Amino acid sequence: MTRVVVDPITRIEGHLRIEVEVNNGVVTDAWSAGTMARGFEILLQGRDPWDAPYVTSRVCGVCEGVHAIASAQAMENAFGIELTEAGRLLRNLFCAGYYVHDHYVHFYNLSALDYIDILAVANYKGSDEGLKAIRDKVVGLVTRGDASPFVPRYTPDAFSLNDPDTVTTLVSHYIKSLEMKAKSQKMLAYITGIQPHPNTITVGGCVATPSREQLLAFRDLWLEQKAFVDNYYLPDVLAVGTGPLFPLAKIALGATAGNYLAYPMLPQNPSASPADTSFGGSNPMFKGGVITSTGERGTLSDVAGLAIGAVDYSKITESVTNSWYNYPSGTTALHPSAGVTEFNVNKTGAYSFFKSPRYNSQTMEVGPLARGLVNKFPALVDFFKAGGREGVVARHLCRALITKQIVDAGIAWIDQLISLRTAGPIVGMNEKAVPKTAQGFGVWDAPRGALGHWVSVDNWKIKNYQLVVPSTWNAGPRDDKGVRGPYEQALIGAPVPDIDNPINIVRIIRSFDPCIACGVHIIDPSTNDVRVVNL
Repeated sequence: MTRVVVDPITRIEGHLRIEVEVNNGVVTDAWSAGTMARGFEILLQGRDPWDAPYVTSRVCGVCEGVHAIASAQAMENAFGIELTEAGRLLRNLFCAGYYVHDHYVHFYNLSALDYIDILAVANYKGSDEGLKAIRDKVVGLVTRGDASPFVPRYTPDAFSLNDPDTVTTLVSHYIKSLEMKAKSQKMLAYITGIQPHPNTITVGGCVATPSREQLLAFRDLWLEQKAFVDNYYLPDVLAVGTGPLFPLAKIALGATAGNYLAYPMLPQNPSASPADTSFGGSNPMFKGGVITSTGERGTLSDVAGLAIGAVDYSKITESVTNSWYNYPSGTTALHPSAGVTEFNVNKTGAYSFFKSPRYNSQTMEVGPLARGLVNKFPALVDFFKAGGREGVVARHLCRALITKQIVDAGIAWIDQLISLRTAGPIVGMNEKAVPKTAQGFGVWDAPRGALGHWVSVDNWKIKNYQLVVPSTWNAGPRDDKGVRGPYEQALIGAPVPDIDNPINIVRIIRSFDPCIACGVHIIDPSTNDVRVVNL
């Protein structure tokens, strides 16, 4: 038995430590440790409830908008505030635009290097002048010993793509995606004022009032994003996922326990009432749902026949048995509405700043694969019929399918907003006085999965606030029953033939697109050095 520690996991947001036991070239046990302390729940205590969307949007510089939306929904639910039509459209467009670039950046800039042999570009013999320029640039960087951002990386293995034409083309799309990300930020600034961390999403809607000219410019840039998704991102994912990487899909590399949770998002019409906890009206673009116990991990085949249960938010709990937090004596798990955030960094047996969320006492994988299964994407159904299984390849596929649906739907939302603006000034929000006491919650399926905010108000101030974020669902440690979290489950059985090159470990973890935001890294108080133990 050999212990392998990867600390930190690179090309993710935040600080994550993964430790595994390897026996005979296979992972037999795993531990996921979030080494950042968030603490936003504590910061919010005693504040004006209207501050919450602005504060929680600072939880992360990557996914700030979805936190603001979930927080605003929590207040609307608690106070009985209706969302305006313009507010719905602006929120949808802000979130959808962010989704698009988040997913293609994850594929090209964060994950692709786990699947390609970058040095294959040196053997490109084609006639495309753009690709030849990329070849010469990469070769020059390698020759000078300055090959960033393509290194450091793990040594390519049998599953790595090494065809010169394919690799060089993917590298060119890697570069193109950076250009498109910059354009996306400019596009979103037309309706948010600034990127990242806009202050336009608020309780009751959105305070942005873009002009008709800004909305038309927004539409033009949206069409560019759509063209990139249609002509680059989706074809690339389909080509590699159903082609050279399909063997990874067939062995279910990175599959979890078969339980999946998704929340509704992108409402197509306003909710029936402020107290409506469907959080998407009667027709959300992506519906929420629960899939439980599909059987032995990695054996799902009949996506079309899956039973999808409705989400019962009362069944959500968090355990801190193996987390650096305290709960009241005798308490093993708490619903977020009664959650406690009390740090204890000296807690015996704890190994993570993540709590352990559970739904009806079961682990749940959240994120694109859960969303694809709950919504039974036709292309995902076909992928499984062809022999694909849960895991890393299915997650990448679902991200691309989600992105395609979003860029297509966004045009109609933009046109609706242009019509509203042409008719007169945009009414983006509704206001209502904060009640003396109130409780509420809001949910949204963020790019990385199920996001929920719970708020309790007393004496007109926030008494308690709890966030259960996607990477907490996926990256959480063992719970009070000793059951591993999804990251830990996904690593079990992973082939690691060379312990000095644990490429499958990072392939699995990065396929979840971890976001471990906004906390304090654990450092040595004397030297400020990060402590890394290689066992």
